[in-house]
Amino acid sequence: QVQLVESGGGLVQAGGSLRLSCLVSGSRSGFNAMAWYRQTPGNHQRRFVAGFGVGDGLDYTDSVKGRFAISRDSDRNALFLQMSDIRPEDAATYFCNVRRSQIPWAFESGYWGQGTQVTVSS
Repeated sequence: QVQLVESGGGLVQAGGSLRLSCLVSGSRSGFNAMAWYRQTPGNHQRRFVAGFGVGDGLDYTDSVKGRFAISRDSDRNALFLQMSDIRPEDAATYFCNVRRSQIPWAFESGYWGQGTQVTVSS
């Protein structure tokens, strides 16, 4: 069983910055990919934001490229998302995810945290 706990969300002004953190614990053999997703109110689906995938390659959804940066510690026990130049459309609940590397980002899969909310004031 894998446990993920996110933190770092809050209220931020448009143009500001936030750093989200996720602590990962538990046995996760074969679940090597790590990612951030987000879910907006009224939407059932969580959407991919950024992740370390096959071969530890970095992926970002187009809307956050150049503004968000994903990172993790060397032991893969912590995952971070540095959010800069935040826009109103970035407001969402952000979820940490670990999964098998071969599962495409478009599919919700693996283990999830409880989420941390990011609210943007304009």
